[in-house]
Amino acid sequence: MLDPDREFIFALDIGTRSVVGLIVQLKGDSISIIDHEMIEHKERSMLDGQIHDVIEVSRVIQQVKDRLSERNGPLKEVAVAAAGRSLKTKRVTFDQFIGDRFTLTRDDVLAMELAAVQEAQLLLAKEQKGSDFSHYYCVGYSTVNYYLDDDMIGNLVHQRGNSARVDVIATFLPRVVVDSLITALQLAELEMSTLTLEPIAAIHVLIPSTMRKLNIALVDIGAGTSDVAITAEGTITAYGMVPYAGDEITEALSEAFILDFPDAEEVKRKLAHTETISFTDILGMDYSLSPRDIVSSIESNIDELSKGICQKILELNAKAPQAVMLIGGGSLTPMLPEKLATLLGLPPARVAVRNTEAIKNLTDTLPHLDGPEYVTPIGIAVAAHQHPVRYVSVTVNGEMVRLFDLKPLTIGDVLLHLGFDLKRLNGRPGLAISITVNGKVRFIPGRHGSSAKLTRNHEQAHLDTFIQDQDKIQIEMGQDGDPPEIRIQNFMEEIGTLDVYLDGELVSLMPDIELNGQVVTDCSRVLEDRDGLHFAFPQTVQEVLTKANQLNIVDSKPWIYSLNGVEHTWESREIGCYINHQPASLHSRIKQGDRIWIQCEEKETPFITTLIPKDAQPREIEVNLNGKQITLSCNPAMIKVNGQPVHVEQRLQPNDKISAITSEQSCVIFSDIFRFIDTQEIPKPDGATELVIRVNEVPASYQTAIRHGDSLELYWDCNKRAPLS
Repeated sequence: MLDPDREFIFALDIGTRSVVGLIVQLKGDSISIIDHEMIEHKERSMLDGQIHDVIEVSRVIQQVKDRLSERNGPLKEVAVAAAGRSLKTKRVTFDQFIGDRFTLTRDDVLAMELAAVQEAQLLLAKEQKGSDFSHYYCVGYSTVNYYLDDDMIGNLVHQRGNSARVDVIATFLPRVVVDSLITALQLAELEMSTLTLEPIAAIHVLIPSTMRKLNIALVDIGAGTSDVAITAEGTITAYGMVPYAGDEITEALSEAFILDFPDAEEVKRKLAHTETISFTDILGMDYSLSPRDIVSSIESNIDELSKGICQKILELNAKAPQAVMLIGGGSLTPMLPEKLATLLGLPPARVAVRNTEAIKNLTDTLPHLDGPEYVTPIGIAVAAHQHPVRYVSVTVNGEMVRLFDLKPLTIGDVLLHLGFDLKRLNGRPGLAISITVNGKVRFIPGRHGSSAKLTRNHEQAHLDTFIQDQDKIQIEMGQDGDPPEIRIQNFMEEIGTLDVYLDGELVSLMPDIELNGQVVTDCSRVLEDRDGLHFAFPQTVQEVLTKANQLNIVDSKPWIYSLNGVEHTWESREIGCYINHQPASLHSRIKQGDRIWIQCEEKETPFITTLIPKDAQPREIEVNLNGKQITLSCNPAMIKVNGQPVHVEQRLQPNDKISAITSEQSCVIFSDIFRFIDTQEIPKPDGATELVIRVNEVPASYQTAIRHGDSLELYWDCNKRAPLS
């Protein structure tokens, strides 16, 4: 009977083959099993841990409850477990653009992790042909890796980059499993006091927290399935299920010896503790065999079960664990531990069946409750005491929400349960714009959105803030960011200045700016999407002088004059230009850091005769006269300045009007030679009466034109008459 001074717990293990009820009393750390009841299902109302016939299962639960109530008093509350085989695991990746001006906070990283979990929920819903991902409880998740700009990184908090990514493994329990369990209990007039998961329940009693640093595989081999849970690094890292277990061995015996299924089940149960097993097949033939003879006929089926369990362990753990613990009725299958050890490459002692004797602090138990099949029922009771899972009720923005406390719950879990779009929890960045700068397109990201504001009981909270029953949570979603406000001046630092030295002094020149082809001077102007900017620096020496307002140093103020009615200019100053001590011109190109020197000298005023056309300029010609070389001056044009004849050495003055009229006739005639000779000097023979004139041996006259190089003759001829003057 129950000790009134000790707390008691009514626990149910609702399995595929049977329902096991235990009444356990706890005092401090000690555990005592007071009573137990086990009833097998008459119908296949449970398949792979899932209730398929709620009414039939509730009927069996009612029978177990009634029998225990008759011996121990009324039972109203019960601790139960959801089958680990019902858990769903998904691995997903979530990417987010963050922009290189944005530093990630802890809340940002948590939001990314929870968004990844939500993606996993959505995938599960789609696989089940649905869209409501709230049909799954998240019982835990772990982050596999973080990435920043596609490179793996240890932690994203306080990091900066363009993009971030999280890789997450999340585990879910279908809500239908919990809902059908609650309904079956209600039909049996029982209220669920606590809920746990079968693998967690078994691990709590067999693998305490001090042992969970070890990499251990716990395998619960039941009737329909074999559940696998892995521990490492202080926690449960993975769950899995193999879709065959004890029933496959029973069916193998049934086929090998032509037995009815219940008879084959009885033979299987005797294999572990009976030396000779007697049975009769459906044809009435009697058998009396040793366990070894029976096992040899079904060894291939045991091999298949061993391989399935081994493959699942390696799939979940990626390597052989340090040890394997076997529980459940199917763990008593002959040769199973040895075969698993061989397949996993472990010493035989590292794979062991664990029964209730392995449970610490179990002080009292019933004689027939020492098998491995009772580890999970006892674990359910202990978990209900040490790690109870209950409903937690909170209000979110005034709406009541109820969640199972399957793990320490946070505000993030509440948002997942409500189906909040966690990708939209924080405001999105504003739309980016594109600006073309000197022909290259630049994309400017929008302003970052605001973060969500979370409060718990009117105090600031975060996504990882733990919640308690009756908490009041307020959520204000973040607002999207605006497009960027970018101005011309934002590019000025990048563009910089053109720095040159002008006559030894540093000059820093700003570029000329065009916006969409129009010159602008206001650098505070806000740019719009698809605007085009062009920054242009001075390219030549003259452009540098113009930009630096120093053009006056080369301003020669040319004189203006006209020649034969056409206006001309004359530079009155000589400009000397040097770049980095090398001769250059005002049109030479310059670059950053060049040293420019300018030298200016006044030029001497030109002679008028140097300005007129070449064919009109005075020149000298040489002729031969009677064998003697004579030099003559030739003025082919009549030169006047301002209407007055000028001397050939007269110099130009500003605004002079020059005329140079060229005669069509030669500028020198034969009579011009008389300026150089005296006719008295020409010998005159006696009786000479005529002065003969010849040019290049051809008779000529005083008006005959002569040219450079001509041969002239002038003499008295006695035989002719004197020419008329």
